[in-house]
Parts: sequence; C-alpha cells; structure tokens
Amino acid sequence: MPHASRNDLSLFYVQEGSGEPSLLFVHGWCCDHTFFQPQLDHFASTHAVTALDLRGCGDSDRPEEGYDIPTLADDLAWLCGELGISKPIVVGHSLGAMIAIELGARYPELPLAIIADDPGPIHPLPETRAIYEGFADELAGPGGEAARRAWVEAEEVGDAALKRRIVETMCSAPLDVAEAVIRASTLWNGSAALAACKVPLLLLRSGTGGSNEPARLLPLKPDLHVGVTVGAGHFHQLEVPEQVTPMMERFIEVVVTRPHG
Repeated sequence: MPHASRNDLSLFYVQEGSGEPSLLFVHGWCCDHTFFQPQLDHFASTHAVTALDLRGCGDSDRPEEGYDIPTLADDLAWLCGELGISKPIVVGHSLGAMIAIELGARYPELPLAIIADDPGPIHPLPETRAIYEGFADELAGPGGEAARRAWVEAEEVGDAALKRRIVETMCSAPLDVAEAVIRASTLWNGSAALAACKVPLLLLRSGTGGSNEPARLLPLKPDLHVGVTVGAGHFHQLEVPEQVTPMMERFIEVVVTRPHG
C-alpha cells in the first residue's frame, strides 16, 4: 500500500486517473479516504485524483501530537510536494474542509481552488464553540467512547448499511486522537483563515442554520460560492452523490477551469 513518509510520520494515500486540474480529497474527523469514494470514482475518469488518510486515521501513523488544524494543513502541503501534486483543487469534508481552508491561508500559491464540503464551524457562534468544548471534555472523560458513539450515531443517514459503516469507521479511530482534534478545532481561527483564502471556494452545505450560514461567511469572503443539497445529512457526499458531484463538477468547469482558458 502506498505511503509517504517523513521523520516519524507515514501517511497512507491512494491515487488514480490522470488529467488537470488534479483533485486532492481530505476526509473528516475520525474518517478515512473512502468517505469520498463516489467522487474519487467519478473524477478519476478525467482528472488525477488523490485521497489520503490524515494522521491518526485509517492506515496512516498515529503520532502522539500534531492534531491541530495548522499542522494537519502542513501535512497536506508536504504530501503535495512529496507526490508532485501541483495546483490541486482541494476537496475537504467536515474537518477536512477546515484543513483545506487553512491550507489556502497558509500556502496561498498551492491550491488552485477549494471545495469545502459541509465543513465544521468556520466562524463559530459562541454557543457552537461551547458545544464543541463540552464535547472535547466528554471525550477526555471516563465515558469518552460512549460520548463519541452517541455523537456519531446522532447523524442522520438514510441508508442503514451506510450508517453502520460510517459509525464503525469513526468509532475505530483512537479516542485520544478524536479528542485532540475536537479540542484543537475549538482553538482554530477559521474566520481569519477564510478571509486570507484568496482562491475560488465552493461551500457545499447539507442544510441551513448554524455557524456556517452564508450571511456570516460572505463578509469574510465576498466571492464565496454556495450550494445546498436536499434530503441528506452531513455525509451527503456518500448519501446523494448525484447532487454533490455535479455541483463540484460545475464549480470546477465554470469557476475554476474556464476563466483560466
């Protein structure tokens, strides 16, 4: 299985297809590279696609530290250099979308564009931040495993088999990693990262309300593009790829590719 290694960290990745622009897929909290499988399969017919397991997840190494969003973004930048990935469209789901936005802020010359697929809180409301801080405390406590499972099982997924796969995958990641990532995400300055992100950015949402309402984010990035799916929850890229994938494709064709010839 392909791994890229540096120092004491080895990251698992998969690559398929050919063609520009290339796409780099970044999964969410406690997930793995298969959580973008419908999009990998689709875009591999026309683009070079890469998906990785973030540190602490899947078949990648599980170091004791490095689970803050800036460090996870640094991992992506290093992986792109190691694999020779130039100007990718970075597609991130949930936590992965937050990492993609941080990547755009920290390495403005690296991504061609970003697709933030139902991201975690970018510009959190005070009550949202409090929920995540409380969840991190629960994960660190004696009932941490039960708290994680309850959080994951609360996500609405219409297909029972798909939901079982999501729950079991997410509950198999090390609990200390799960807690470290949630705690670090409450410290992330997402509003500053979004404001510093100058490349085209598509926000895909699975619903309305909350911290990522366009009205809260547009003042930070006035050229933000927004799409909303219908009839699916947070894992809509797996539930309704027939909605999610065409919106990604249209954004790439019209906003990213066409203006550059």
